[in-house]
Amino acid sequence: MRRITRIATVGIASAALALSATACGGKQSGDTGSSDSKEATAAIAYDIGGRGDQSFNDAAYAGLQMAEKDLKIKGKEAEPTEGESEADKVQRLTELARNGSNPVIGVGFAYAPAIKKVAPKFPKTTFGIIDDTSVTGANVANMVFNEEQGSYLAGVAAAKASKTGTVGFIGGVEVPLIKKFEAGFTQGVKDTNPNAKVLSKYLTQPPNFDGFAKPDLGKAAAEGQLANGADVIYSAAGLAGSGAIEAAATKGAWAIGVDSDQYNQAGLAKFKDKILTSVTKDVSDSVFNLIKSVKDGKPQTGEVRYGLDKDGVGLADSNPEYKKMTELTAAVEKAKKDIIAGTITVKTAP
Repeated sequence: MRRITRIATVGIASAALALSATACGGKQSGDTGSSDSKEATAAIAYDIGGRGDQSFNDAAYAGLQMAEKDLKIKGKEAEPTEGESEADKVQRLTELARNGSNPVIGVGFAYAPAIKKVAPKFPKTTFGIIDDTSVTGANVANMVFNEEQGSYLAGVAAAKASKTGTVGFIGGVEVPLIKKFEAGFTQGVKDTNPNAKVLSKYLTQPPNFDGFAKPDLGKAAAEGQLANGADVIYSAAGLAGSGAIEAAATKGAWAIGVDSDQYNQAGLAKFKDKILTSVTKDVSDSVFNLIKSVKDGKPQTGEVRYGLDKDGVGLADSNPEYKKMTELTAAVEKAKKDIIAGTITVKTAP
């Protein structure tokens, strides 16, 4: 698993990062597992960007992979389709449940309306949804995170690493979930350096969710912030965040990743030296834990929250340059302890 300075959790709301309501790009709904109904299967339905986003969806896939290996189950995956409707999500989840998958996990709050419709029709199947608490039921597990806490630590790190005193935040789509990332980050920056300037930019507004899927949007936003003096940029934008990382690295600035430890993502290897750290959400363990609970006959239901106190969110320390910044790491560690102790209360809205 990834090497991270685990700074986080209570049970699990990405990134992600991530996040979304209509799907963008990707393969048709598919099954990579066995069709043998006698074999235990677990399924995940991906969010915007699909598998390969180097962030939120890939973290969920890592949890499925762990379950396949450690629990000896078969995994099924279903991708979003471009411009899909709510009915498409309903059909996708229905097919997965009807074919015997248990649990069926919606990766992202976009699946809330569909799960609300489908879960009551399959009472013996556990449905998991990541980043949402709006839909509830006897067979629904709401896997949510304290993203604002990890983002606060990123703000501390950004303020300490910045030489210009100007840092940037890029949100994929302006929705309440992503505002948690912005709120925590800005608070962490300002608490560390009251004179620092935070440039904030959202790529799209709902119902346009391209801000989670198109790297060119993230790249253009980051280039604008760099031109205005930012030398550290934190993106909570799913696949679009890879464009921001590219822009920052190309200009020699620091990038802060999200959801997964993006320093270790193969698709970002070219830029890894400038990925200072990443705000991680333990999406992989949340997926694994739900699958295991079903396999053990004691399925999780209700809110399962992951926070800073139990390593549900955190800051990655894979980049050796991050570890060399002793004043920065000390400040992050102190902030972590203060948040867990309740000395610091992190805002969930800007």
